[in-house]
Amino acid sequence: MRDAVNAPRVSYYDYIVIGGGTAGCPLAATLSERSRVLLLERGGSPYADGRVLDMARFSDVLADTSDSSPSQRFVSEDGVINARPRVLGGGSCINAGFFTRAAPAYVRAVGWDPREVAAAYRWVEDVVAFQPVLGPWQAAVRRGLLEIGVLPDNGFTYDHITGTKVGGSIFDADGRRHTAADLLRYARPEGIDVFLRARVYKILFDFKGDKPVARGVVYRDARGMVHAAYLSPGAANEVILAAGALGSPQQLMLSGVGPADHLRSFQLDVVLDLPGVGQGMSDNPMNAIFVPSPSPVEVSLIQAGQLATVPPRSRRDAPEAIARAVEAMSQVPDAALRGGFILEKVLGPQSTGHLELRNLDPDDNPAVTFNYFSHPDDLRRCVAGITAIERVIRSRAFARFTYPNFAFPAALNVTAEFPVNLLYQRGSDPRAFERFCRDTVTTIWHYHGGCQVGRVVDRDYRVPGVEALRVIDGSTFNASPGTNPQATVMMLGRYMGVKLLRERMLIEGPGRKHP
Repeated sequence: MRDAVNAPRVSYYDYIVIGGGTAGCPLAATLSERSRVLLLERGGSPYADGRVLDMARFSDVLADTSDSSPSQRFVSEDGVINARPRVLGGGSCINAGFFTRAAPAYVRAVGWDPREVAAAYRWVEDVVAFQPVLGPWQAAVRRGLLEIGVLPDNGFTYDHITGTKVGGSIFDADGRRHTAADLLRYARPEGIDVFLRARVYKILFDFKGDKPVARGVVYRDARGMVHAAYLSPGAANEVILAAGALGSPQQLMLSGVGPADHLRSFQLDVVLDLPGVGQGMSDNPMNAIFVPSPSPVEVSLIQAGQLATVPPRSRRDAPEAIARAVEAMSQVPDAALRGGFILEKVLGPQSTGHLELRNLDPDDNPAVTFNYFSHPDDLRRCVAGITAIERVIRSRAFARFTYPNFAFPAALNVTAEFPVNLLYQRGSDPRAFERFCRDTVTTIWHYHGGCQVGRVVDRDYRVPGVEALRVIDGSTFNASPGTNPQATVMMLGRYMGVKLLRERMLIEGPGRKHP
C-alpha cells in the first residue's frame, strides 16, 4: 500500500474498487488473483495508528474528531450521533468487534449460494475471527439470559441462531484487533495497487448509444493533485463501489446517478435518473441501561465506546462542550460511576429513511435520516428488549452486580441523564418504556441501505441501466444480517470476488495469463 501522492497521474486497470473497507479489501484481494486491481481508500493505514489495533484504546478512536481520525463523526437528521470509517479496513477498524454469520434464512432470502457463502466465511474467519474470553459481567449477563428462559444455550458459535450464545470477535486473546485490511494478505502482489488518502470525486462515463458505461474515476491525493484511473479495454472490466452505506449512494449521486431532481438542484449532470439511490436507509436502534454495581465491572468495548461518543445536546461549540463534560465527570467519585451497561438493539427495523447530498464535497457527510422508531413494531420490540434486561438484572445469576432492593426505574432515570444523543428530552417519565426507547436511542453502527438490491442494484450487484458498474457493500442490504453485519460484509467481498473471477473466465477463457 502507498500514499496516493505516489500514484501515477494516469493509470489503467481491469477493476477499480472505490473504498478499501470491510467489503472492498476482501473483494480487491480476491480479484487480484486473476486481474489487475486498483483499490482506492480515502483514509490512512490502520497499522500506522496504534489506537486502531489496541482494544484498550478503542474509545480513543471514536473520540477523535480531527480531520485525520480513522473515525469520522456524523449526526443524523434524527439527532443521533454516529460514525463512519475513514481508514483502510473500514468499519472493522472502529467497531466493537462482534463477529457472527448471517442466519441461513437470510442467505436463502438474498439468493446467495449457501456452500459458496460458507466457504467465503471460512476464508475470512481464518484471518480475523476469534473466540472471546468472557469477563465476570458478561458471564453474569449470559447466565441471566439462560435463567429467564432465553434458550437454548448455544455456547460459542459464529452462527446467528435463536437462544443464548457467545459470538466471535475480531479481537484476539491479546486484545489486538484484526481487520478487513488483514485480508489483503491474500492478494497477489503483482495484481493489486492500494492507494491511501485517495478521495474519489466522480466516476467517469462514456455512452454506448443512450446507455452510460463506466470507464474510470477521478481522484485527488492529500496534496490536492488530480489523478485519473481508467478501465483497460475488456468486456469483463468494471468499476465497483464499495464505499459503504453512506459513501456509495453519495458517490453515485456525485457522479450523476440518482434522483434527477435532487441532482439538478446541485447543478449536477444527470447520467441516469435512479430514484432509489439514497432510499431505504436504516439503522438498528440501540438502547442501553446503566446498572450501578457494588462489584467491579470489566470495561467492555461498547461501554467504553459509547461514553467516548457522548456529545453535547447542541451542535454548536461541540469541542468545548465535550471538554466541559469530561472535566465535570472527572470530579465525580469513582464509586458513583461504578457499574456497567446492558444493551439491546432492534434487529431488522421496519423504520426507514433516506440520504441526500449536502454539498459536492465527497469527504463531507451527506444528510441522512433513519426515522428511528417511526414504525410501531420497532418500538414494541424495543420495549420487549428493555423488559428482558430488567428480568436479567433481577435474576439470581446477576445478583452480585446489583445492590439490595435494586429499583429498575431508578436505573432508567440514571441512564436517561446520559447525553447520548441530540434529542430534546421533554421531561417525560423515563419509567414509560416507549418514551425511554425514544429518548435514549443510540446507534450500534449497523446502518445500511442507500443502494439496495431491487432498488439500485440487481442480485448480481450491477447497476441496471449502466454498464461496467456495480455496488458491493452494506449499502445494498435490505436488512442487517446477523448480530453484527461485519462478518457478512467481509464474506460478501470474497463471495462476489470469486463470482466475478468465474465470470471473467467465461468471457476471456482459461488461457488468459495474469496481467
